Amino acid sequence: MLFPEQPQWSEVEQGRLYYDPQFMSSKETDELFQSLQNQLPWEQRAIKMYGRSVMQPRLHVLCGTQAYRYSGITLEPLPWPTPILPIKQRVESIAAQSFNTALINLYRDGQDHMGWHSDNEKSLGDSPVIASVSLGASRRFVLKHKQTKQKIEYILEDGALLIMAGDLQAHWQHCIPKTTKVSQPRINLTFRSVIG
Repeated sequence: MLFPEQPQWSEVEQGRLYYDPQFMSSKETDELFQSLQNQLPWEQRAIKMYGRSVMQPRLHVLCGTQAYRYSGITLEPLPWPTPILPIKQRVESIAAQSFNTALINLYRDGQDHMGWHSDNEKSLGDSPVIASVSLGASRRFVLKHKQTKQKIEYILEDGALLIMAGDLQAHWQHCIPKTTKVSQPRINLTFRSVIG
């Protein structure tokens, strides 16, 4: 199921989604991508999945004011990079939500991916708002309802904004599948509010 390509909130079963494929201009994304790729201390951690330790298939950095714990690891935040702050303010205005962290992921190519999961850690509260800004290569983003198995798919292009809200994290999972069609890197900023 594909949604129209104009900025809007969409009501889905047990959740809400906002999608703007042109949230940032290509000039903005180019500058921010280069700044983040070159200046952030990217790392790759082992996480616990189904009782075993595996290396995450992507690199990441946490920025903001709160530590974030998931999949058996705790990330301590770096200070907000200055170029992110105006983007954060624009996203907060659309989401009607303030964010105190951004988990920033670097997908080096199409082999870097994210498996099926929900952002439903207790530290994110009952109905977390998660906002994702994409920079660089386009990647598929797929949501799947846990009960009905309904799927919703977006192509997250350079400059796109996707916001997940309502009870979405309780009832849906999402992933970024592997692909052999992408050889370029992608950075995404996932803004969230960690409550401790």
